Amino acid sequence: KLTSLALQPVISPELAQGRVYLKCAFSHPSSKPPLQYVVVWSRLSTSGKKEQIQRDTTLQSFSYIEMNSINLRLGDTVFCTVTAFMRNTAEQLSLPEESKGFYAGIKFLPESLQIAEDGKEHDLTILSTVPIVCPQHDDPCKITLQLSIEDLGKNSQLLGSPNIALSSCQVDLLRVPCSESSCAAATLTVTAVTDFAQDGNRISRIRAEPVGWRDLLWRAYTPKDVKVTVQDLPTGNCYSFTDPHIITFDGWRYDNYKIGTFLLCQSVSRAFEVHVLQWDCGGHRSATSCNCGVAAR
Repeated sequence: KLTSLALQPVISPELAQGRVYLKCAFSHPSSKPPLQYVVVWSRLSTSGKKEQIQRDTTLQSFSYIEMNSINLRLGDTVFCTVTAFMRNTAEQLSLPEESKGFYAGIKFLPESLQIAEDGKEHDLTILSTVPIVCPQHDDPCKITLQLSIEDLGKNSQLLGSPNIALSSCQVDLLRVPCSESSCAAATLTVTAVTDFAQDGNRISRIRAEPVGWRDLLWRAYTPKDVKVTVQDLPTGNCYSFTDPHIITFDGWRYDNYKIGTFLLCQSVSRAFEVHVLQWDCGGHRSATSCNCGVAAR
């Protein structure tokens, strides 16, 4: 007879003797005679189908599989399916219960970003869901990731300038005890570049590549990219021209015939200001000044 035992299998990462394992743990209902379990490990193939990679029969309420870069690699999404049987008989006792998919590798949170050209900083967390093995006793248990930006879309080649800016081009993931599927993490900020151009919404992606890593598990692994969509915002303009006529951001017009250095523009929310230097250019008959220098911060 088929009954539901609520085995509720869960996958978690573990490190043992310098090797990375995934553990499938499930509840152990009391039963006489004792139960035995069949644990089937599978992973998602590139076509999105599940393919079996290991099958265990055990009396314990857990099963392990090693991440050995052969049948289980970084970047795989892994499942374990548990079925309980009466001991010493092939009669099926329970319906198979499957765990949630466990992504083994480096994840970005959030997995995609939608930001605007407004100067705001957005946090991006990079974490490893599996433990990091120490290469040598003296070396720190960390992975260094080199970050790069690639602009996508038809305008990216013509515009040339990057669409987003990162607070760091390299981050270190230092090993910590695994908690809530995070065994190492780092945070950086992403900001949209204010390019003063009406170039439409643009898409970029952030790529992370492990550098200087000798371990077989990490050597051939490239994490998934992060897609960043930047919303184009209209740009305000102000002017100072000829003997200076000034038009402000909000369209006010006035003249400044004085000679000296003046504060033309200053932001109250960030370190941005523009100074202008004006000199006498009107001769003996009229007092007229002209722009002769500008300094921007």
